Amino acid sequence: MTLEEKLKNLPTSSGIYIHKNKVGKIIYVGKAKNIRNRVRQYFQTNRGTDWKTRQLQKNIADLEFIVVDNEVEALILESNLIKKHKPRFNVMLKDDKQYPHLKMTNEPFPKVVITRKILRDGASYYGPMLPASLARRTLELINKAFQLRTCDIEIDGRLPRPCLEYHLKRCLGPCVKGLCTQDEYQEAAQDVKTLLEGKNKELAADLERRMWHFSEAGQYELAAKYRDLHRAVLALSEQQKMAYTAERDVDIFGFHREEARLALQLFTMRGGRVVGRREFFWEDLPEGDGFDPGEFLGDVLVQYYSTDYVPREIHVPNDFADRPALETLLSERLGRRVHILNPKIGEKRRMIGLVETNAKIAFEQRFRVLKPDSQKVLEELQLILELPYFPQRIESFDISNISGSENVAGIVVFENGKPARSAYRRFIIRDVDGANDFASMHEAVFRRYRRILDEGGQLPELVFIDGGKGQLSAAAAAMSQLDLEQIMLVGLVKPPKKHSEISHLLVRGREDSPIPFDRNSLAFRLVLQIREETHKTAVEFHRKRRERRDFTSELSAIPGIGEKRKMRLLREFGSIERIAKTPAAELKPFVGSKAAAEIVAHFENQRRAASSG
Repeated sequence: MTLEEKLKNLPTSSGIYIHKNKVGKIIYVGKAKNIRNRVRQYFQTNRGTDWKTRQLQKNIADLEFIVVDNEVEALILESNLIKKHKPRFNVMLKDDKQYPHLKMTNEPFPKVVITRKILRDGASYYGPMLPASLARRTLELINKAFQLRTCDIEIDGRLPRPCLEYHLKRCLGPCVKGLCTQDEYQEAAQDVKTLLEGKNKELAADLERRMWHFSEAGQYELAAKYRDLHRAVLALSEQQKMAYTAERDVDIFGFHREEARLALQLFTMRGGRVVGRREFFWEDLPEGDGFDPGEFLGDVLVQYYSTDYVPREIHVPNDFADRPALETLLSERLGRRVHILNPKIGEKRRMIGLVETNAKIAFEQRFRVLKPDSQKVLEELQLILELPYFPQRIESFDISNISGSENVAGIVVFENGKPARSAYRRFIIRDVDGANDFASMHEAVFRRYRRILDEGGQLPELVFIDGGKGQLSAAAAAMSQLDLEQIMLVGLVKPPKKHSEISHLLVRGREDSPIPFDRNSLAFRLVLQIREETHKTAVEFHRKRRERRDFTSELSAIPGIGEKRKMRLLREFGSIERIAKTPAAELKPFVGSKAAAEIVAHFENQRRAASSG
């Protein structure tokens, strides 16, 4: 059936419609009370005043529709199809992240990490954590008090010695046979699970019972251990607030738009207090009369609450047509009444105004390139990478050579999101012959951290490796030799034939789940800045070494020019080209009259030979 025939036979029922391009790819999913009236509007000449809609019209080559019983079913189906197919012309949440959760992995020796993605992987997820900093504080307590592992290595008990985390009493050491049995580790993991399930009182009582049991048995070291755990659980109980316990939960939306760009802010109120904030950005929305605030908010809310926690109230700055249907859908999901309000006056309207003010500030920061808050950017990076520690110190490695010659490594250091240039280092690769980037990366990483350990220097929380799986594996082998497996390694992978772009990130131990690189994310912009700074450092050092090699090899052909005179000329004139053009009188103070005459004669002979050839 042709497209024209489909348009003639469209139903008048409610449902969803799907536009496809000429290769059958879904480019837009929409919902309608009357499918016939809505779809035909796309093919009328007076339709499509904005550029984006005109482009959609040009690309429609086929369509499908699905009839449903009511608007709620249409909302659900539309949301599912948009999430699945990510159509080009639909409004999408560009920064679609959930609140941070704590994830306990499904392994014989489980660990706890911070994540925003809830997967069907057999792991246990706890949260959402509000405010977001609570996730980090809770994880730090778990690592310190219960000593679950933080590394990504396979635990088989065959390692000859434990890593630094064990000696710092932040890990039970299951990787080394005899330090910790699986039963002992599982007991600690079960205690953590009880804690994360919110059963603080039950856990505290059980820990106190164990404390007295071992005390009465004369095992005072174990009794002290459970005493400290009991205190830690009680301390966490004072600050732990899970989102599902508050009675007055409200989400407040506000946005600021200029032309095709828009910044959306969400304030989360729990128990009558603002405890969290989230930001979303768009750069390609319809301009002028083509932008409908109500339709935009409706699309955003449908997507957002398909994955995230649903509060009792949602406040929006504009009303929208699907509000009653969305209220019904969310009420069914929550199991109690959900209200979506568009307040016009009073305290609720004032709060929306406050959110809109923050949206304008966020707009300025994103699109007018104002200086972003480093703490916030690093926290975002920590959550993206599921890093157990706040990345206060980040180091990055890159290798530079041409066919193996003048093989060097550049190392840069960022502290609190800012370059610490006094800590930059440059290595000449000594033990690698030829162009072997893997072996060169191994040498650079090993030498760097062996020296830091020998000198008692500061270790980083995060290390970037410029390269893919090969370079990442080489760096990981070096860290393993130094018992530094607990430091997270991340590979910065570039597509073929690209020098500066990053396509995705590879986390050591999770190479099968690459993280796509999002240039709109402030955290990823920081990663790109670090990578470019590392590349620049390595390339400049390589170029300097190559120029010095060319310089010295050229001068070696001149009689009477030894190493000292070469270095003196290099410091004074900087390049062969400048020396070749310098008269003997200006060279004389640095090498003497005889050597100056030899240099001038050498380059005159070169020029004469070139002109005659």
